[in-house]
Amino acid sequence: MGLPPELSTALDLAATVPRLLVTSDFDGTLAPIVNNPADARPLPEAGRALAELAELPSTAAALISGRALRDLRVLSSMPSTVHLVGSHGAEFASGFAHDIDLELLQAITDTLHSIASGKPGVTVETKPASVALHVRNATAADGESALREARSASETWDAHTTAGKAVLEFAVISTDKGEAIDILRERHEASAVVFFGDDVTDEKAFRRLREGDVGVKVGPGDTLAGFRIDAPDDVASALSYLLDVRRTFG
Repeated sequence: MGLPPELSTALDLAATVPRLLVTSDFDGTLAPIVNNPADARPLPEAGRALAELAELPSTAAALISGRALRDLRVLSSMPSTVHLVGSHGAEFASGFAHDIDLELLQAITDTLHSIASGKPGVTVETKPASVALHVRNATAADGESALREARSASETWDAHTTAGKAVLEFAVISTDKGEAIDILRERHEASAVVFFGDDVTDEKAFRRLREGDVGVKVGPGDTLAGFRIDAPDDVASALSYLLDVRRTFG
């Protein structure tokens, strides 16, 4: 199936701007969702297209992910020409923009490990500035119980809570993919931004998009994005399409 005609038209227009920034989430967009987070890899066509876009004149490319930057670097296998931003937009190669409360981070980590104990399939992912409770591989009962206990415990934490698909994440710094979009836009003096995202955490990025930008929601759910496609395979097609048009324009 081809791209929606209205999306193709929007990408055609974006491809003609003087300076273009192409950005994407990782899990559920560039890479399909998998049961074991460590197994996630970008679809070959999508990874190739994003990397080649980054090599074009007056064109920048970036991944903005909830993953820790160190993990995103390994799993994505992106060349250095593709900018990587981890921790939901808070972690750049230059470091964090805000101070990290390590004592609070450890307290949250300990609590989540306690909640996950005895609940098969409930796992805890630690990151430099946040901790995530994953329930994708747990039974419905255990998953709901774990999330409920975590939400209750978080009432005493001075942390930023983000709910995603089968995951609840607690950050001890401000995290915002929209802010990351703004930073990258300014750094590269981008005339337009294209962003692909699938999760509720990506809505902060869609909210920051401006006239002439292209926001693409992957999969179902309410969204502020102007366009929608079904799956990572469609992301690969859209990136390849954009690459072809941008290359012709350049």
